[in-house]
Amino acid sequence: MGQTDPSPSSDTPALARTLGWPHLIALGVGAIVGTGILTLIGIGADKAGPAVLVSFLIAGFVCACGALCYAEMASTITASGSAYTYTRVVLGQLLAWMVGWSLILEYSLVVSAVAVSWSGYAAPLLHDWLGLPMALMQGPSAGGIVNIPAAVVIAMIAGVLLIGTGKSAAINMILVAVKLSALALFVWFALPHFNAENLKPFSPYGFGSTMNPDGIERGIMAAAAIIFSAFYGFDAIATAAEEAKNPKRDLAIGIIGSMLACAVIYIVIALAALGSTPFTTFANSPEPLALILRLIDQPFAASFLAITAVLTLPTVILAFFYGQSRIFFVMARDGLLPRGLANVSKSGAPVRITIFTAVVVGLIALFLPLGEIVAMANAGTLVAFTFVAVCMLVWRVKKPDMPRGFKTPLAWVIGPVSIAGCLYLLVSLPQKTLLWFLIWNIVGVGIYFAYSRCNSAKHPT
Repeated sequence: MGQTDPSPSSDTPALARTLGWPHLIALGVGAIVGTGILTLIGIGADKAGPAVLVSFLIAGFVCACGALCYAEMASTITASGSAYTYTRVVLGQLLAWMVGWSLILEYSLVVSAVAVSWSGYAAPLLHDWLGLPMALMQGPSAGGIVNIPAAVVIAMIAGVLLIGTGKSAAINMILVAVKLSALALFVWFALPHFNAENLKPFSPYGFGSTMNPDGIERGIMAAAAIIFSAFYGFDAIATAAEEAKNPKRDLAIGIIGSMLACAVIYIVIALAALGSTPFTTFANSPEPLALILRLIDQPFAASFLAITAVLTLPTVILAFFYGQSRIFFVMARDGLLPRGLANVSKSGAPVRITIFTAVVVGLIALFLPLGEIVAMANAGTLVAFTFVAVCMLVWRVKKPDMPRGFKTPLAWVIGPVSIAGCLYLLVSLPQKTLLWFLIWNIVGVGIYFAYSRCNSAKHPT
């Protein structure tokens, strides 16, 4: 049995309500449009060829179904914590802990991975302009000693969040606008070079995720399982429930609005990229869009896109860092993590948890190789999305008359499709990823029974 009241009591820390729906849409677009389209289109093309367009559609469709489920739950249970809180209320504490544990994995790896990706763009500039040694700007897996720029950008984003959510959201909106202008410039230069012959053969590796002789899993679904991370990020909006001015209305607008906007952006950019140059020329490139612009003789636009990536990738870090800190905050407030972390400043920001999060993700970015295990972020997300859909369906049965700011259309179609789609994408991930994810969850169960269950605010009933 779950709990019925997720809201904080009067004697527990509360967050300031400073966000309207424009801030939430910008937060979602800032999280969604980032490394996904700037780098994953190259990885996806390597796995699926031009059929990566279908991979985008599949991943986007599954994510859209999940977004509709999220929107209903977010407008019904308007407390911070996203999928963790929904699961705690509907399904109980143990399953909520597992979902929260998965979200911690997702957000930590995404924040760290984007910071390392940002460092990859920034390091050559810092080396050329300031003479900083590359060994101090790359982790051990890349041949360096430590990735200081990645840790620095995480610390800077933590500082922005500590000044208050309203101010950081305003900064985020400006950076999102700059990012979208650079992507619009890419489409402007790439579309005139569109050639349908570049889309042939359309699906060279087939549909299912299969291991190729070179040891790489390829196929439309293999690409979709990775590209899925290009769409999630709207779930960071759901973590803002306690800071939304009108959560029952604004959360649904923010979640659905950001998903629709990003779906259109991705399809247009993918078509322009795949049509302007053969996919083999930019497959697996760390900067595929900039490379395409150079290949079509637009060096200035390529440089502008690269500089824009350095300036705007922090919006992705900000959105996921924000979500990570809020998940930590609610779990600490519930006693599943040390309660001393749930401290709120005068500006309404959770200070201790933000600093703690910065230390954790900063250490990951400084030292750990993220190449293969970054897919674990997708595993955590897919589990969380599955539980949100389950919660939505269970709540429809248990609380059919509960007021809902937004109701998922065709809930008994959308919900099961979201669950089945997420599980299919989960099993399409690399086997090594699934093994590490299993180990992560075994550790999580151990922590729950050793500490969290005994120290939680309310035991499961």
